[in-house]
Amino acid sequence: MALAWNPSKKHSDRERWICIYPVYLNSKRTLAEGRKLPKDKCVENPTHQEIRDVLVAAGFNVGVENKLHPRERSKELLYRGRIRVQLKNDDGTPVKSEFPTRDLVLAYIGTTIPKLKTRQGKQSSGEQSSQPSSSSTKKGKGKGRR
Repeated sequence: MALAWNPSKKHSDRERWICIYPVYLNSKRTLAEGRKLPKDKCVENPTHQEIRDVLVAAGFNVGVENKLHPRERSKELLYRGRIRVQLKNDDGTPVKSEFPTRDLVLAYIGTTIPKLKTRQGKQSSGEQSSQPSSSSTKKGKGKGRR
């Protein structure tokens, strides 16, 4: 059961850090399924490792938890993982002045994940594999159902 807000908790306590699930940034999900950003700012099937790598590179304090988003239908390990990020210092000032809100952090993650080396390698190999398959599907369209 969730605990009520406690004013004695500091911003540096892990319970006060913001939560980011991969589904928040997944372009294949709808808003009703948990996506938080517009599709043009999202990424196709992000993982918690990619989110963690981007945030660590930006200089945030990050924690990874083995949790699953409540609206996630699949229980696979690919969709598992919750990232905790410290957004504010104990005095209430942002840890990073360019990212004072959760929405700006999510937008930054969405624009940075496609620039990762692991993503760029997948993208070029995906384009090569899709080209031969499209030409082979055109050949089989001569006969239809009878």
